[in-house]
Amino acid sequence: MSLPALQNTGVIYRRILSQFPQDISLAFAYGSGVFKQHGGSQGQMEKNMLDFVFAVDDPVTWHTMNLLQNRRHYSILKILGPTKISSIQNEYGASVYYNTLVPIDGRIIKYGVISTDSLIDDLMHWKTMYVAGRLHKPVKMLVQNENGKLRAALVSNLKSAVMASFLMLPESFTEEELFLQIAGLSYAGDFRMKIGEDKSKVSNIVKDNIHHFRILYSNILRDCPQVVYKPPQGRLEVDKSPEGQFIQLMALPRTLQQRITKLVDLPGKNRDVEEILLQVAQDPDCGAVVHQGFCVLVPSGLRKTVSYSSKKLMKMWKSWRRKQSVSQIS
Repeated sequence: MSLPALQNTGVIYRRILSQFPQDISLAFAYGSGVFKQHGGSQGQMEKNMLDFVFAVDDPVTWHTMNLLQNRRHYSILKILGPTKISSIQNEYGASVYYNTLVPIDGRIIKYGVISTDSLIDDLMHWKTMYVAGRLHKPVKMLVQNENGKLRAALVSNLKSAVMASFLMLPESFTEEELFLQIAGLSYAGDFRMKIGEDKSKVSNIVKDNIHHFRILYSNILRDCPQVVYKPPQGRLEVDKSPEGQFIQLMALPRTLQQRITKLVDLPGKNRDVEEILLQVAQDPDCGAVVHQGFCVLVPSGLRKTVSYSSKKLMKMWKSWRRKQSVSQIS
């Protein structure tokens, strides 16, 4: 099963993609420069930065080619070369290397590069949920190759978002309430939503894009035995029994399960995950416990995204400068 691609991707996206190395396993555009948000105008949307993510099988080769084609896109870290850039991408942050404020064809873009393996890991396990969280929401899918493992991971990520949302919603709810819950998963506990950012951000994302959310999730909802889905009425009823909630908890990605168990397990008990989740499933506050798990998971992922200004990178830069000085002396 492939993720549904939005039609009429437009010449602007094809022109932008044509200026990059073509060995890309997955490419998508996202954000307010791609989708109209509630309260925004078409004119404002066209002025907003276009955001992209490129997944590549071999980051070293891809950065080598991109440095030849688009060296000006990179910060001063380009001096370190493609191998070190790929190392920074894989070892720090959320496994994504971003070039930002790049002018192309009259637009300003930002693009992140992630290895295909790291993307699959995030989609399956929500290790940082940085890219996985973006893919919970509608994106403009531009490239998707025939990698069966990647396709399965993309669908698994959507199913996980549905299961997590079921646990935090009441027994009966509307499509819009479900999509608001899903869109809000990657913002749970995000300090930026409390300081300096529009608190209605999630609502603005969903309100004018219900149709796009429906394209993403309708097949999953129809096939899910945990829910009664009534598309004509736009309503859903989910199994909130302890048995139903246990099934939903066991379907969550591994990292979120671990966050939940750490919140609930008593020191020294060392019970297995299944035993703890069975306890959580019977708790009247099960949804609140799951939400608290997200409040721990999301900030953890966000902290990892500030890698480019970290002390480790500063040490790496100073080490490189020292080596250069030594080589010049000798």
